[in-house]
Amino acid sequence: MKQLAIATALAAMLAGCASPSGTGVYNAPGRPTQYIDPATTGVVSGVGIESQDIVSMSEEMMRSLISSGALGNHTTPPRVIVDAAYFHNESSQFLNKRLIVDRLRTGLIQASQGRVIFVAREYAGMVEKERDLKRQGVVDTGTRGMTRAPAGADYRLAGRIKTLDATDRRTGVIQRYNQITFEMVDLEYGTIVWSDQFEFSKFAQDDAIYR
Repeated sequence: MKQLAIATALAAMLAGCASPSGTGVYNAPGRPTQYIDPATTGVVSGVGIESQDIVSMSEEMMRSLISSGALGNHTTPPRVIVDAAYFHNESSQFLNKRLIVDRLRTGLIQASQGRVIFVAREYAGMVEKERDLKRQGVVDTGTRGMTRAPAGADYRLAGRIKTLDATDRRTGVIQRYNQITFEMVDLEYGTIVWSDQFEFSKFAQDDAIYR
């Protein structure tokens, strides 16, 4: 009789621990995953640079650079480097700079339609390895032959991300001014041939955690 009581209690305990799906794996239902438009404000938002800001910023800067004519008035397509090497984050927010620069570059490549040559300087190591293999005879020369040296550039993107923060200790409200400056530098003369900036301010009771 005692063994029967123990078996009944054990069965009841196991039943209480069983998964709702009966698979043996407890997977409590949560909020289902949803896609959202990156150009709109998401469910989690704070006072920093977010996806909708990156989308607006990159498209506005792309239009500004193209309409300026800084890269368009050339009989030979100019060579340009658009990467994050000289695009500095001096703000109080952790941010992957490539989110901005990569989106700007892909937009410019698509819009220029061959009228501007984009030099892949951040992939210089990869290019150099392949050039060495060709010259050592490990691989053939490919279909386009060899050049004396990799492409040099005429212009390069530079810029800075800056912020100014203010906190109300009484209410906990945080306000942040974000200023992102973009500049195109002539790599021979050292002059700035185009410059523009994207700026905005936000405030919120609690800031989001950005990673």
